[in-house]
Amino acid sequence: MNEKTWSQIIIENETESDRLEDLVNKLTDRELSIPMEAGWTVSSVLAHLAFWDIRAIKLINKWKQRDVEYSALDTDIINEVTREIFNELPPRVAANFTIEKSRVLDRIIRDLDPEFMEKIKTIGQNVRLERYIHRRLHIEEIQKAIKI
Repeated sequence: MNEKTWSQIIIENETESDRLEDLVNKLTDRELSIPMEAGWTVSSVLAHLAFWDIRAIKLINKWKQRDVEYSALDTDIINEVTREIFNELPPRVAANFTIEKSRVLDRIIRDLDPEFMEKIKTIGQNVRLERYIHRRLHIEEIQKAIKI
């Protein structure tokens, strides 16, 4: 099996959260406002990461109560997540908010038992516990945009 083990995924998630935090701590307020592709800014890309982490947090907490089920992008979850993000739009606040949510999700994933993680992988398929992939992609895009 070429797939990573759950313990490797947990480590990689936390490693990318560390990288994300290091990056955010180095960015100036001006750099957080640098435009990126398709109308995004550095801080809005960070908020994008927070959105997907918050969605995962909300669904995992829901599934702990009711069992795992497939979840399309339903309006209730989207509204709940975007409300939190939209209330935190100033660039520095959004950046710090992103770090906070990545750390919360990392702890939640770290505390899941492997059987529950497998259920998410097979039934709750569109919630990726491999958060490191998404984080790494956007960290690299941000580094390219600010030329570091």
